[in-house]
Amino acid sequence: MAEAEAELKKGFTSIEVTQPDRSIPVYHIRLNRPAQRNALTLAFFSELPRALALLDLLPSARAIVLSAAGPHFCSGIHLPALSSVPAGDSPGVDPAAASAALRRRILEMQEGISALERCRKPVVVAIQGACVGGGVDLAAACDIRCCSEDAFFEVKEVDLALTADLGSLQRLPAIVGYGNAVDLALTGRRVSASEAKAMGLVSRVFPSREALDHGAAKLARELAEKSSLAVMGTKAVMLRSRDQTVEQGLDYVATWNSAMLMSRDLEEAVKAYTEKRKPVFSKL
Repeated sequence: MAEAEAELKKGFTSIEVTQPDRSIPVYHIRLNRPAQRNALTLAFFSELPRALALLDLLPSARAIVLSAAGPHFCSGIHLPALSSVPAGDSPGVDPAAASAALRRRILEMQEGISALERCRKPVVVAIQGACVGGGVDLAAACDIRCCSEDAFFEVKEVDLALTADLGSLQRLPAIVGYGNAVDLALTGRRVSASEAKAMGLVSRVFPSREALDHGAAKLARELAEKSSLAVMGTKAVMLRSRDQTVEQGLDYVATWNSAMLMSRDLEEAVKAYTEKRKPVFSKL
């Protein structure tokens, strides 16, 4: 565990990872390129999963807040990242090799976003200002989405002559419904915070950036106070059930609970309830 903490302190170029209060088991991952509106560089797609993997190991990390420095959450992918693979019609470049290299790059970037889902710890995202393109991909992969009233959302890839390929088209239908997802993806139109709340893209809207930061941190702290076994199990089962039939999902949760149900956390929760006190759950 000490090795993981030391690795987190080595620093990143596109994000920063902090634990604002050592007494609260909540870590913050902040996109940290405000001058570029937090556009996602190639480095980001390796740094984010590395940070999440390290936090996944730490008992002192029971919940995570994903946020961004500056007035905007994320303006999408840094455009040079899209042009760094040689085109298939470049002189001396085998078109098949170029296509294979581009496919590998896309899959690597997809893995960087999917790491948010795969992290066992719950991730609360706090969104302000612009959340565009790759920013929507990031938000959709988080567990709970919050924003400030000035936030707006755009699935912008269609206006760049691209098909969104980092998760929005796959995750948004389960979040906002198929019809809303198609609307957003085909039009690329701007969606306000209030409309995002109405369609379920975010679950909480705060009146200001300060209120957003406070509210997201408070929500993460409340999640961190719950049984880690229960929270991680709930996240794992809901993600698996999203892509299965009801019957398959029920079978999966039965298997999960057959292994996890008889835990000390359950005993502590029952005991604390009868004694009218807050439970003290084990660290994982």
